[in-house]
Amino acid sequence: MRYRLGSDAPQVSPSAFIEESATLIGKVFLETEASVWCQAVLRGDNEPIHIGRRSNVQDGALLHTDPGAPLTVAENVSIGHGAVLHGCTVGAGSLIGIRAVVLNHAVIGKNCLIGANALITEGKQIPDNSLVVGSPGRVIRTLNAEEIAGLAHNADVYVSRAEQFRNTCVRLPDPLAPEHE
Repeated sequence: MRYRLGSDAPQVSPSAFIEESATLIGKVFLETEASVWCQAVLRGDNEPIHIGRRSNVQDGALLHTDPGAPLTVAENVSIGHGAVLHGCTVGAGSLIGIRAVVLNHAVIGKNCLIGANALITEGKQIPDNSLVVGSPGRVIRTLNAEEIAGLAHNADVYVSRAEQFRNTCVRLPDPLAPEHE
């Protein structure tokens, strides 16, 4: 669902996909072939949230901002299930793992893998091509070419999956609803 907040309404590319249980509020911008999945919430009430071309926000992710801390996700980024991004920047080709948390003013470089449950603290700078794990998150090594290709593949899969859902996913009637008695 999309909600206008005052004069601010989500701006969504016609080729973007928003699953019907996802929520976009206020200053949210989705670029070409971006996708937002089940129960994700993007609340652009303080500052804008920009989701880049071919990026995906997976099920249950929560994206929010604070005054002075906009949220920018570059192209070909995957934001894993249940991740929390708050007023941060994520570089192109990166993957934010399941239930990872990235806080205000943190900057994730290009082609980074932020491991599941990692915590990227406020203002932390992560160099390009880094593998980050732990709480607080720490860089443990540089990703190799094969791993970086895997990150790109993940984004490609979500672009294809969004097209599949757009064309073939049909809501079924609720068998318990009164009209089915």
